[in-house]
Amino acid sequence: MTTTRDKNIILSYAHTRNRCLSCGTDDNMGRRKYCSIDCRQKLRYSLSMRTGLLKALSTKYATFYFTTALIFLDVLPYGSTSLFSFLFPRRSGRKPVDDFGTMANVLGRAWWAERRRTNKRYIATQHVLEKAQNHNSGSKSIKPFEIVKPARMAKSLTFLKLGRADLDSPQLQRIIKSAYRQQAKTYHPDQGGNAAVFRRVQQAYEQLMDWAENPTFTRHRGFPDKWFYEGSTNRWIQPAPIKLD
Repeated sequence: MTTTRDKNIILSYAHTRNRCLSCGTDDNMGRRKYCSIDCRQKLRYSLSMRTGLLKALSTKYATFYFTTALIFLDVLPYGSTSLFSFLFPRRSGRKPVDDFGTMANVLGRAWWAERRRTNKRYIATQHVLEKAQNHNSGSKSIKPFEIVKPARMAKSLTFLKLGRADLDSPQLQRIIKSAYRQQAKTYHPDQGGNAAVFRRVQQAYEQLMDWAENPTFTRHRGFPDKWFYEGSTNRWIQPAPIKLD
């Protein structure tokens, strides 16, 4: 759902200082994405508690993000190529999670009032969407980014001292066997090594060889500096570590 407008907002916001993606603070952030686990979980909980609004709007994808002045809720309904952006001003002294709750309550009350008045869900949905800014974007520009990673290989790679890039090699099995032999020289009990560590090396070797014969991957969808909602799962996902093009 990335448009030129919100890319510019995100980049200008992110480049000023590293801010918590949940509360916006820049105090002692360093290179962290969140100031604390509790802060991240509070926003996730608040977003999850208000997915009823997104269901009512027939949402396929949505994103939530904020600047020091505004909060944004972008919605892409099923069957639509138009992006609907709800912009609400931030209130002094309030966190984004509180501003989001206010915005969701306002939109939710508007939906229910129209629903009671007309007894038509689709009219209530249209009534709320008309309160948003409408961006007629092509479908390619409003789909989330996707990262594809080898499934659960990190520990095995570590035990054999291999990197993720090695998994892309056409000579992967040869690389795994060579790495295994190198670690076996160090940790095999017959060579005076640590038996417990050698068992982990052996398990890592077997797992990686199995993976080389039948590769499996995990897929994560999302945005680098936005919370992402997917209607098919009815779940909010925290910002993903994906770089913008």
